[in-house]
Amino acid sequence: MVLKVQIISLVVSFCYGIFFYLLLELNSRFLYSSNIMIKVICSFLFVMFHTLLYFLILMRINYGYIHFYFFLCIILGYILCKVVYKKIVKKV
Repeated sequence: MVLKVQIISLVVSFCYGIFFYLLLELNSRFLYSSNIMIKVICSFLFVMFHTLLYFLILMRINYGYIHFYFFLCIILGYILCKVVYKKIVKKV
């Protein structure tokens, strides 16, 4: 894979981790305020949507090649957003 494509994939994976965290915070409101059937359906649809979306994004960028370090970038983006979000919420 060309270096430019790898760098774009890493940046997109990092941004996807941030996007995933923000939508997970929004989804958690549904999970803690609903009955059990809505919780199961929301969780299943949430996971399926994000898996498909990430794979479709990778299909557009690098023809669907998935590497271990892409997942590391997603986790890094998720953790960074979580830390920043918690610090902002503490101040407010």
